[in-house]
Amino acid sequence: MFHFSDGEIILIDKEINWTSFDVVNYLKPAIQEFEEKKHGIKGKIKIGHAGTLDPLATGLLILCTGKKTKDIQKLMDLRKTYIGTFCLGATTASFDKEQPIHQTFDISSITEEMIHSVTKNFIGKQLQVPPVFSAVRVRGKRAYELVRQNVEVELKPKPIEIYRFEITNIRLPYVDFMIECSKGTYIRAIARDFGHALNNGAYLENLRRAKIGEYDVNDAMKVREFLNLIKRM
Repeated sequence: MFHFSDGEIILIDKEINWTSFDVVNYLKPAIQEFEEKKHGIKGKIKIGHAGTLDPLATGLLILCTGKKTKDIQKLMDLRKTYIGTFCLGATTASFDKEQPIHQTFDISSITEEMIHSVTKNFIGKQLQVPPVFSAVRVRGKRAYELVRQNVEVELKPKPIEIYRFEITNIRLPYVDFMIECSKGTYIRAIARDFGHALNNGAYLENLRRAKIGEYDVNDAMKVREFLNLIKRM
């Protein structure tokens, strides 16, 4: 039996086109209704997520409720593991498929050996410039809000660390990968930098968060599955 006001950690397998806050806002009324019905607790229940996933990304999203919201920062500090696909030979302004392709490149000279070789350059501590289509705050506003208002945005590089970067399949122009990284890492920015490292272009075709620390997406539920579960209780 859940006791959301005392505190629960909920593993959600976020679907594509949902924002992280969409998930929170979708479940919040049902969680509050559950607490009132099962435990007689009225009023708002604290609920938050431990690390944003882009709308076009899928995979593990950790929600914390009640007293467990105090653990959010600790959970956000854990390593993240992602699987996904880069598309070589093209770039977009958002470094993923949110924005249309605006430049193309010839990839005929790129070999599998070159692709495997450049991954080694990404391992370790480094400074990464976030995408301008991101939630980074600039002068009190989100960077993506300013960009959509045609305001020029220049973001400062931030320290990140890549622990593992493996190429799992190559079927050009697509390159499948697995990356284990620190908090604050933008995989879209790695797509950009991966293209640059090959003297070419690349964007993120798809992305799935597989793990946060030892929390695994295989133990998570789709948001509607979780909603139906608590409604049946």
